[in-house]
Formats: sequence, C-alpha cells, structure tokens
Amino acid sequence: MTAASFPFSAIDHAMMARALRLAERGAYTTRPNPMVGCVIANDGGIVGEGWHQRVGGPHAEVLALLGAGDRARGATAYVTLEPCAHTGKTAPCADALVEAGVARVVGAMRDPFPKVDGAGFERLRAAGIVVETGLMEAQARELNRGFLSRIERGRPWLRIKLATSIDGRSAMASGESKWISGEAARHDVQRWRARAGAILTGAGTVLMDDPSLTVRLGDDSPFVPPLRVVLDPGLATVARGHIREGDAPTLYLHAPDARMPRGVEAQHMHVPVRGGLFDLHAVLKLLAERGINEVQVEAGATLAGGFLSAGLVDEMLLYVAPVILGERARPLFDGLHIDAMVDSLRMHIVDTRRIGEDVRVLLQPRVD
Repeated sequence: MTAASFPFSAIDHAMMARALRLAERGAYTTRPNPMVGCVIANDGGIVGEGWHQRVGGPHAEVLALLGAGDRARGATAYVTLEPCAHTGKTAPCADALVEAGVARVVGAMRDPFPKVDGAGFERLRAAGIVVETGLMEAQARELNRGFLSRIERGRPWLRIKLATSIDGRSAMASGESKWISGEAARHDVQRWRARAGAILTGAGTVLMDDPSLTVRLGDDSPFVPPLRVVLDPGLATVARGHIREGDAPTLYLHAPDARMPRGVEAQHMHVPVRGGLFDLHAVLKLLAERGINEVQVEAGATLAGGFLSAGLVDEMLLYVAPVILGERARPLFDGLHIDAMVDSLRMHIVDTRRIGEDVRVLLQPRVD
C-alpha cells in the first residue's frame, strides 16, 4: 500500500495536526536537528504528547511515552518525522516505541537523514507494529524546510529579508536606511531571525549601518543565537562594529588571499572568488557543512541581487512601508540585468499581512 492510499480518519488528521503544532514549538531551539512532535492516542483520546525541545535533549517520542506511561501499550503514536533508528546523543526512538508496546505508528514523512532514511519505519514493522506514512506530509515538509534543504540539496534554505518603500527603494542614495520599516515590523523580524541558523550580510552593510544582527525577542522565549556571517573579501570589517559584540558567534568569509589583521581574533574561512565576486554556491555549501539549516540574508542590493541571480533564493520576506524615497534612492536589487518582460523573475505570494503600519509579504519563486 502506498503512503497516499492509507485510509486516514478524521481522528488521525486531528492528532497529526496537534503533533505538527507541538513540533513548531522547537523552532528556535532544535537546530541543527529537525523539529519533531509526537502524540500518543488510545481509545480516541490523547494519553501522551511531546516535542523535541533542544539539541541533546529527549526526542519527541520519548517525552510523549513518558507522559503516556502504561497507556502507550496498544496505542497509536503520531510522529511528524520518522523515528530515529540510530544512537546519537540519545537512544533510538524506534526502539522506545517498540518497548512501550504501541500497536500503530502514523508518520507524516520519511527522514532523509542517511542514518535514518527508512530504517526507523523498518525497525517498527519488524517488531510487528503497523506503520502508515504520508499523513499531512506537505505540512511536515514545510515545517522542516531548512533541515530538508540541507540534507537533500546540500545547502541551507535561503531567505532574504528586505524593507522597501512603496516605490521599491531600499535605502537613500547615501546608503542611509534607518528606518524604512516601523517598530512593529522590526520586532517581527526578530522572530524570523530566531529560527534562522545564520544571519548573513556583506561588508558594505557592516560599514554603513553597523548592525548587531542579534535576536531581541523582548520576552522569555528560549532561542539559540544564530551564527552571524559577514561576506568580507578583504576582511575590512573584522576589527570593528557591533557585529563583534554579544553572545552570538560571528564568522567572516573572505577571499583566499586576504589576511587577518595582526592582533585580531575572529572565526574566519576563505571561500572561492570568481570574477571578483564570491562563489555564493560555495558559501552555502560551507554553511551546510556547519549544520546550518536556514540562512536569513539581511544585506544591500548587490548581495541580495547576487543571490537572486544565482537562483539561490528560496523565499523573500518583504516589509513594505508607506513611504516614498524617490528615484535617486537605491533599488532592492542590483545586477539582475533584465531587459525583457519574458526574462522577468516571477514570484508567488505565500502570505500577506499587516504588521503595524507596514505590510509584510512572504514570497517564493514561481515554478511553472
């Protein structure tokens, strides 16, 4: 029987929806691991539930089984991702489900991580547990789009955050851009930063705006500080700026021939430069190798245009402010070289909502 042909009930859908909501609670704390939720149900009611809360901590299935206790025997476990079948920082979740005596496991999707990739489901089936998969798989994939991008494509999911005037300008001709968007929009950005594994910018933005690129949620929500990444070919910014301050780590990516200034200590790595420009594919490959699932780019028009031209943009987070900056102000993107309508880059609007006085638009490239 294929995943699409399993006769899932309304209760199955409700339980998996609950498991997905639980999984999302780990958005700021699980990386580089995926977000996972688990619900254990018996006689149509929830007897245990859990989510993967932090790296190194118990997995969702283990927490749900702890809550269920003896009521897990003969129950159905709903998991948003295939239970692991290997020993890492924790024991295999597939074994825990077998030992607890669950009768059925409903999984949203297979885990493509090489150490799992079907082995978890097979271990459950070998123990006589009924395994059904594919329930709400699209939602499960969307939840872990960064993790899946890193495992399946070898690069992080890339999001560009932009603030624009209604005439499509990102900064004044001088480079001044504080503040196009309002306070509510700037606070909203912090939530998107918190779920990113890395926040990436260019040397020009560091020199002009002196950003800190830290997460400031304004409440007690736990989060793992994202890695701050600066593309700086000549290491011109390595000894200056707020980006060196705070608890978040900073990584400088530079040209192979650049040299760290004497007396300066900083994380740095060289990446290939072609035609005077960074090889952005190599940049993302390097970040994937460091376990980065999602990258949020907060940079100027040149770097934003470079990622777009290279076909590396997975989504755009666009804040449109009710202001006009005029024709001398800087555009959102440089270097696209589009001369005909047929060559225009089409985007799909995923979500639109009002954030204070601004409008937030989430877009993804259209695939026709």
